[in-house]
Amino acid sequence: MEHATDVAAAIEPSVESLVAVLERARLAQSPVLPPAQLRVLTIVAENRHTNMSRLAEALDVVPSSASRLCDRLEATGLLRRVADPRDRREVRLLLTAASRRLLADLRERRREALAEVLERMPAPARQDLVRALRAFEAAAADIPAGAAAGDDLRTA
Repeated sequence: MEHATDVAAAIEPSVESLVAVLERARLAQSPVLPPAQLRVLTIVAENRHTNMSRLAEALDVVPSSASRLCDRLEATGLLRRVADPRDRREVRLLLTAASRRLLADLRERRREALAEVLERMPAPARQDLVRALRAFEAAAADIPAGAAAGDDLRTA
């Protein structure tokens, strides 16, 4: 398997299995958030200076779609909009305590679900997997966020 397309075809079932494990963890959570809303919370959690235009850019959507996502999250108490102290014309997006707990719980559920599968693997295979995934992460680091997201959120 020298060609990248052959490797991609070979690992695709494994990637689908990984996605399924993570999706089961997401669906086991309460409340269950749609992937687009979860992505918003993740973006805001990773950057404390997120405003609506930065969010729309990160999601690769039009600002009105980003705003609708934020409306839903704000209505459920998972997101707050506040005036940016540096520029009062801007609105900064902030996580609430509930959304921080939700993200922490999801992270824990995902780790537990992954650990359950990883425990079935021999230790050397787990070590090889970590090395390979770190190399993959490094190679993917230069891909723009919108191109790697995979979800079409334009009409979210």
